[in-house]
Amino acid sequence: MTQAHLDPTRKHDFVFLIDATDSNPNGDPDNGGIPRTDPVTGQGLIADVAIKRKIRNTIALINRDENKPGYEVYVEAGVALNAQHERAYTPENGATNQSEARTWMCRNFFDVRMFGAVMSTGKRDKTAGRVQGPMQISFSRSIDPITPFDIGVTRVTPTKQEDIDAWHNPEEGKKGKESEMGSKHIVPYGLYRGAGHSSAPLAAKTGVTSEDLAAFWRAFTSCSTTTGPQPEAPSHCADVFTHDDAFGRAPAHTLLDRIHIKPLGDVSARSFTDYGTVEIRDTDLPAGITLTRLIG
Repeated sequence: MTQAHLDPTRKHDFVFLIDATDSNPNGDPDNGGIPRTDPVTGQGLIADVAIKRKIRNTIALINRDENKPGYEVYVEAGVALNAQHERAYTPENGATNQSEARTWMCRNFFDVRMFGAVMSTGKRDKTAGRVQGPMQISFSRSIDPITPFDIGVTRVTPTKQEDIDAWHNPEEGKKGKESEMGSKHIVPYGLYRGAGHSSAPLAAKTGVTSEDLAAFWRAFTSCSTTTGPQPEAPSHCADVFTHDDAFGRAPAHTLLDRIHIKPLGDVSARSFTDYGTVEIRDTDLPAGITLTRLIG
């Protein structure tokens, strides 16, 4: 019998906690890479796309070893998206129109099946349309405000060869250098809460299987360390509420609110232990709801 959280024919709502220690959980490229924050509340933010990127990377790493068909990654560094669409139209893959190309893309790429994709770019006769993915992940928001700051770092070598040459053979007007200064943006500590949802009707359209959900949860709970430079894996909580039908037996927010951690109200936290324990109300679940604890 398929475990509840692995059944693609049922609706899933899930909540998770991520903690960041002396790291940058999600830098803002429009703001010099500084950790993202809500300018009003001072709470830290981790974008949904940052978490999906880590999941994609982990799926790709796993599949290098396992090499299973259907687990390639569509949005991958160094690969043009239009080139991915055109693969569907090659003789070996057999697509002759957009509908067939879309079907092939869903079958071949894990992230298209799970997250969806806009594949309408490129040559007019080599596009694959749009896919609405069943798995959606929210922005993660820190429980309390965070205090991001910069730390100066030194690199033992400069970028340019002429700087090295001038350092070893000083000439008039050329100073040279043997190292370069830089900076790292970090958050001393932040505990972030996020949520996600999986739609059974959309999973049926894209062809999601129990094996796909098992791969997703595996990647989701192990896609990064919790104290490294990109701490974007759940660390202290990953709880899945599964409904006994495709459309749900209870509003998602009433289920997710059953997982609660009390804010401190300031920026003093420096570890998860400062928050105590996660409150989990699981003794009076609504009829038709199953709770699976992946972490915790």
